[in-house]
Amino acid sequence: MVDGVVIPAGERSGATGSGGGPGAEGTGQFGALGLHLADPRVEASVLGLLERVETDLRASVASADPLVSEAARHLVEAGGKRFRPLLVALGAQFGDPDAAEVVPAAVVMELTHLATLYHDDVMDEAVVRRGAPSANSRWTNSVAILVGDYLFARAADISADLGPEAVRLQARTFARLVHGQIAETVGPRGSDPVAHYLHVISEKTGSLIATSARFGGMFGGASAEHIEALAGYGEIIGVAFQLSDDLLDIASESVQSGKTPGTDLREGVPTLPVLYALASDDSDAASVRLREILATGPLVDDALHAEALGLLRESPALKRARETVRSYAEDARARLAPLPEGPARRALESLCDYIADRTS
Repeated sequence: MVDGVVIPAGERSGATGSGGGPGAEGTGQFGALGLHLADPRVEASVLGLLERVETDLRASVASADPLVSEAARHLVEAGGKRFRPLLVALGAQFGDPDAAEVVPAAVVMELTHLATLYHDDVMDEAVVRRGAPSANSRWTNSVAILVGDYLFARAADISADLGPEAVRLQARTFARLVHGQIAETVGPRGSDPVAHYLHVISEKTGSLIATSARFGGMFGGASAEHIEALAGYGEIIGVAFQLSDDLLDIASESVQSGKTPGTDLREGVPTLPVLYALASDDSDAASVRLREILATGPLVDDALHAEALGLLRESPALKRARETVRSYAEDARARLAPLPEGPARRALESLCDYIADRTS
């Protein structure tokens, strides 16, 4: 899933660094996402909403059981991009961002996301999440699963206060998340591996980001047309962000992706560049050799890992994957067409620019 670390609310200082032209990465709360808010009023509105979300998140994970409270706070306090609450905040700009339901709607989205991270870490046998020991490594798999369930329950409880439509949408989004995880777990089962992979990302990542943007429009009181445009944008931009992370894992020379380059190769995770390389019928020596290495599975051998990483960086597969990411970014931009011109729409467009440029 789309994830990463920025300084948590309450520990930031100075300006957000969100200004700058398209494609400029910037710094601070929004810079990590490539988001640019040129309008001070919109920036203040979004930042204020995110601060309130942060406060309510901490309150919402509290429990009478000290162990549950500690484990549930674990990932909340580790920080994160808060990408989903951000999409709620931006979606609400097309109506009334100060509407009372907007903050709890954003909390619902972030709690649902955090719950999936607890479950993901168990399935992936992860030992670190957001720079800290994962919940499963600290408290056992059983506790991590149950804490994830607790966060889902808290999200559902808050959704109930937002009305039946919010409950229905949150439940349907949760169902898509589960379907995506099952699809990833069982594999393509004879279907095209690339199509299967894109479907998994849409279900696991795009679905929740789409609902986040939808919730912002809904609870901000935007028009039906604008709500649908926001949801369509959210789905596609979520997929684009995940795909761009796949490319950074291969192409970056630093830790720009939030992890050591080539981690997916070492763990045998078949991301888009790898799938394109395996599906290639190119007969040149480099492509043939790359397919041979990738077909062996996880590349735990340092020499093979380094060779595969070098070959992938120069491969037609990586170029094709870059073109795929750019096409998703442009599709996301096109979904914004029904929305009125203004700083909120330009902020959403800046995410498209960032995704297209960060993997070029």
